[in-house]
Amino acid sequence: MKEIEIKLPKMGESIEEGTIISWSVAVGDEVEQDQTILEVATDKVDSEVPAPATGTITQLLVEPDQVVKVGQVIAKMEAGEVKDSKEKPTPLASKDAAKETSQKPAPQVPKKQTASTSNSSSSYTLNANQNTFFSPLVVSIAKQHHISFEELARIPATGNDGRLRKSDIFKYIEEGRPAQFAQPVAEASGFQVPNLKLDKGKGKIVEMDRMRQMIADHMVFSKHTSPHVTAYVEADLTDMVNWRNANKKAFQEKYGEKLTFTPLFVEAVAKAVKDFPMINVSVDGKNIIVKEEINIGMATALPSGNLIVPVVKNADQKDLKTIAAEVNALAEKARNNKLKHDETSGSTFTISNVGTFGSLMGTPIINQPEVAILATGIIKKRAEVMEYEDGDKIEIRQMMYLSLSFDHRVVDGFLGGSFLRRVADYFEDFDCPNY
Repeated sequence: MKEIEIKLPKMGESIEEGTIISWSVAVGDEVEQDQTILEVATDKVDSEVPAPATGTITQLLVEPDQVVKVGQVIAKMEAGEVKDSKEKPTPLASKDAAKETSQKPAPQVPKKQTASTSNSSSSYTLNANQNTFFSPLVVSIAKQHHISFEELARIPATGNDGRLRKSDIFKYIEEGRPAQFAQPVAEASGFQVPNLKLDKGKGKIVEMDRMRQMIADHMVFSKHTSPHVTAYVEADLTDMVNWRNANKKAFQEKYGEKLTFTPLFVEAVAKAVKDFPMINVSVDGKNIIVKEEINIGMATALPSGNLIVPVVKNADQKDLKTIAAEVNALAEKARNNKLKHDETSGSTFTISNVGTFGSLMGTPIINQPEVAILATGIIKKRAEVMEYEDGDKIEIRQMMYLSLSFDHRVVDGFLGGSFLRRVADYFEDFDCPNY
């Protein structure tokens, strides 16, 4: 038997570290090669880590909730010969890269500064320079919540050697960021967050799961960052509905894919985004980044009730059958919690189909760092006045409300309204070959 080090595998192109969720094994357990031994969380997706060989677990070197770098040794095992695996092993971060990361200098924070604030029921003393190293994950979370390095330095740390952990930041945010508006003692007369002591009522307490906490943080961050404006139009989807009803059976027989409305929406929205490239941007300080790719995210419900946004990459370059295949595959993975990080990242514009739940319309919150999000309401039959050369007629039509929430920092009413109208036009002027 030989000893093998089990390292945290690379889980995505931009992933540098993950948070340990739970171990599926204990010291002394015998495992088979490719058996799941650990669950790891990244920004959006939980991943399973398999055993690299058949053998016995001898050491577990990290604890649940601990932040671990890619390539770091997380456990050890005694193993025999490694079996041939059908899949290639997941590549690990290089030693040089890990060494370079570990030697990266920590952000500088003030050495001395103390203050107090009454944001919580008890006095919260702020001691700067408590923490001298911040991991890339911690820095990323801090940027999302507009937390400065000075404020980070005041957060109580529970990690090894006084290291600030992801859970420390989320706990701090949950407590209302008591150090956010803290003033130096000499400036104690400045604005203080009042301790309102609101009556939260009585009832059963249900703790948020990790994903719900992240969703809550992202939603608050988005509303804090982007001044939201919502515009509405109404679209006549009669031609689209009739075409789908006439072709969905033949489409599935020909391509082996179900034809829902989602790929039709994705195709039309991608065309509209291409027509209005300034809707396909993000904001970086005082700069606007115009994205070269058109990647359409589609808000999808998970079995837990939480939402996730899988992404159809380069949607403007794909035909309907390809989009339908990707939409169906991503939706299936979402239902089975099998989405990978790369499949939920990189979106440049998002669609939220609130009509799926019977809603007439919605006012969605922008999926940062995007600057707009489209909500599609329920398709509903209504009597409409139709104008013809020989006079007006009342007909039964398939109508739907569309709503666009946009970031008024960079998207004004003209751009937002014009883009939304173009989406509705593509929905209405539906022209697609029969199958």
